[in-house]
Amino acid sequence: MKVAVIGNGGREHAIAWKLAQSESVEQVVCVPGNGGTAFESKCVNADPSDYERISELVKEEDCSLVVIGPENPLADGLADELWEAGIPTVGPKRAAARLEASKDTAKEFMHKYGVACADSRTFTSKQEALEYVKKHGAPVVLKADGLAAGKGVVVAMDMDDALSAVDELMEGSLVGEAGKKLVVEDYLRGTEISILAAVSVTPESAGNGTACIKPFLSARDHKRLCDGAKGPNTGGMGAVSPVADVTPLIESQFEKNILEPTLKGLIAEGYDYRGFIFFGLMLTEDGPKCLEYNVRLGDPETQAVLPLLQSDFYGLCQAIAQGTLKDFTLDWKKGFQVAPVVVSGGYPRQYKKGCPISMDLKGIEKSGAKVFIAGALCDRRADHSTQEDSRLITSSGRVLACSAHGNTFEEAWNKSYGAIRCIKFDDMFYRKDIGLPGAAESS
Repeated sequence: MKVAVIGNGGREHAIAWKLAQSESVEQVVCVPGNGGTAFESKCVNADPSDYERISELVKEEDCSLVVIGPENPLADGLADELWEAGIPTVGPKRAAARLEASKDTAKEFMHKYGVACADSRTFTSKQEALEYVKKHGAPVVLKADGLAAGKGVVVAMDMDDALSAVDELMEGSLVGEAGKKLVVEDYLRGTEISILAAVSVTPESAGNGTACIKPFLSARDHKRLCDGAKGPNTGGMGAVSPVADVTPLIESQFEKNILEPTLKGLIAEGYDYRGFIFFGLMLTEDGPKCLEYNVRLGDPETQAVLPLLQSDFYGLCQAIAQGTLKDFTLDWKKGFQVAPVVVSGGYPRQYKKGCPISMDLKGIEKSGAKVFIAGALCDRRADHSTQEDSRLITSSGRVLACSAHGNTFEEAWNKSYGAIRCIKFDDMFYRKDIGLPGAAESS
């Protein structure tokens, strides 16, 4: 079988790598892929001129399944187009993808179906939003309604910051049209975790009782740029899985108060949701609360969670698309996975691109870590006959993650950071405390 993976980040490299491990998979076509998937076993990169050509490309490549990685093509309805073309696809259709594409839609859904979450109000008038924030007081959380590439959420600890955030999100240049509608949310105290899950819900499965959501191991992403959870928010500076402070009680509360009502809502709304879901959670004194939905796997959580999956990932994706997920068993490797992210200096603001990356491949192999490329491409001037002869150059802010497994957290941590020491490029930067005490964001 041939499978296509849509996207070009570290998440998509991890997905392609995991799919390629299946004996059932002959080749993984990465669209467009990156400098990591270019040399991944059983993987090949293919770059269509636009998303409209993806259906045509997938048919030309004779792919039996498509896995969509990023949120934008899901919000644009790529899954709808692929299913209409007769191509089984892992990724929710456009209507369900609104749960990420619109924060207001997600909050309305949570309140409607009793998902444990923070209270909120939504505004299209800046003046009304300002008046509400003044009356509500700080701290408060402000979220641009639309997709904003991780820039649309402001946690304002004082009134000046809150009022400035309303101005910036609704009328500034930070998020553009995404901020024309603003969600103002109560501030929750606690620590954040992520739970990824597989979803298979269709109107047919709702009728025959086979609709289900199967959660993965817990994970924690470290969003702040600097050690000690300081500095600006980023797309993610590293992830660990599983999370030690997720107790059986928390897991039970999550399933009862968040997962089960979410499934109930997906069924009631008549959504066609065959894909993955990301639950962003805050662990509070009153139990876990849902901060947000992402309608795909998280990044960099995927780079920490998928290596722990022992079940056949291609088989899982097939079960999602075919509606047999309820009968699929998820088996997990014991131990821990640590995946710190290496970024370009200056990220998440201005940073250089095109910096050559030096990798000691033997040293990385000796460390036992797996390098997932996120923002690096093959230098067109280099010889690419083998990975040893090739040269990668940076192409984005988040460049790569070094993911390693250990029977203990300490073993996994030492392996992942050992691999980072085998990698060099100009102005490279990374946190030195991913997963350590004091590294997690708390409020």
